[in-house]
Amino acid sequence: MDRVIQARSDKDGQDERISFEVFLPIYQAISKGRTSDTADDFIEGLRHFDKDGNGFISSAELRHLLSTLGEKLTDEEVEQLLAGQEDSQGNINYEEFVRMVMCG
Repeated sequence: MDRVIQARSDKDGQDERISFEVFLPIYQAISKGRTSDTADDFIEGLRHFDKDGNGFISSAELRHLLSTLGEKLTDEEVEQLLAGQEDSQGNINYEEFVRMVMCG
């Protein structure tokens, strides 16, 4: 973003205003980059709870994490997020879960 601002400054160092049409594609490109980084960060964080290293964590553990860490979710919010995510053994593929939450 600093490069964009610097490139849009005139020779006197005064900032030049840009139109929304110029700003929007820049903002979208930056936002897309951050989304994938953020998803990767969440996946990496959840990997620490993957005791077997198989890409799954227990739904009970994920429920606990979602309701106690960071922006704490209510039990109802957690249930809505986890609906349909558990396998037959009560585990959740955390990479698929994060991507589903991040992408809607």
